[in-house]
Amino acid sequence: MMIKPHGSDVLMPLYVSDDAAREQLLKEAEALPSLLLNSAAAANAVMLGAGYFNPLQGFMNLADALAVAKDMHTTDGLFWPVPVVNLTQETGIAAGAQIALRDPNVEGHPVLAVMDVANVESVTDAQIAAMAEQIFGTDDASHPGVSTFTQLGNQLLSGSIQVLNFSYFSAEFAGTFQTADEIRADIGQRGWNKVVAFQTRNPMHLAHEELCRMAMERLEADGCVVHMLLGKLKAGDIPADVRDACIRKMVDVYFPANSVMVSGYGFDMLYAGPREAVLHAVFRQNMGATHLIVGRDHAGVGDYYGPFDAQTIFTESVPEGALEIEIFSADHTAWSKKLNKVVMMREAPDHDKDDFVLLSGTKVREMLSEGVAPPPEFSRPEVAKILMAHYQSETA
Repeated sequence: MMIKPHGSDVLMPLYVSDDAAREQLLKEAEALPSLLLNSAAAANAVMLGAGYFNPLQGFMNLADALAVAKDMHTTDGLFWPVPVVNLTQETGIAAGAQIALRDPNVEGHPVLAVMDVANVESVTDAQIAAMAEQIFGTDDASHPGVSTFTQLGNQLLSGSIQVLNFSYFSAEFAGTFQTADEIRADIGQRGWNKVVAFQTRNPMHLAHEELCRMAMERLEADGCVVHMLLGKLKAGDIPADVRDACIRKMVDVYFPANSVMVSGYGFDMLYAGPREAVLHAVFRQNMGATHLIVGRDHAGVGDYYGPFDAQTIFTESVPEGALEIEIFSADHTAWSKKLNKVVMMREAPDHDKDDFVLLSGTKVREMLSEGVAPPPEFSRPEVAKILMAHYQSETA
């Protein structure tokens, strides 16, 4: 029996799947007043369309956004960790209007969704700042999530949406981008019941590979879904197509058949640390995973969060029974020179730092740029080869 979606018995994606109905709506949308979305709102629309944000029916109103930011519940009691909003600049759009939401990330700004605007509300700077502090745990304007959120605008449009496409994700990442219902169908076809999800926005090195293996073995899971972020990251992060190639190569060479699925979702990274970890759990439950690996500094950035804040939020702030998915809490994994294998660092108390093969991200980038493969205790040679080609093309 597959795990139920969050907040409903069946998944309710907002994508208009009937071809004729979608074509008709697209035609009608061309005559509607338009709003060019910012990337954050467009990412929310894609996640709503793909069923990942089940059971939400559209963008939250101000009361729900404030309530969710404050204590992770909507005004009607639904558990939800992060406001899902359409914040924008002054638009002239009034409540009661039906509008076409246009895609900022695709040339020509095609219609991404049609929205029935229930409310148009002004949000004060103080309310924006309070929500940012609650979501991100900081008001530091140099935090990438705070910076984005506080510059979206002071007008909030709420209401239900009908999603007409998945932006650039389905075309650019054909074969990797999947909706929550597509992943559920895949899991069902594979006959998996206990399913571990691994969140990544980076290529996977040996330590990540072994972490997935550890989680699968300890939980006696049927399979693992490596679920990668395909949306906007911060400057300097490795492009999604390169990450995709690295992960697929690792899975093809080093995992048994029918034990790991490689998939991706379209969203912009929030860098919200603990709150984003909970959001990750919500939408992994929606896609059919029973467990989510939450590692050290999950969804973090800089030094804004403690190393295990994204784990303790589940025991300290998520009410019992709010989620069905369970968390597999992990520490850093690294190659032990003493034991000649990858271990979870907290499980090797007799080790000090020098007993592990540890390389900083900066050092790894330097090596790859110079065409030097990291040691095999750190990175699989097949993965290193793909990354070297990427970095050398960047510096060429």
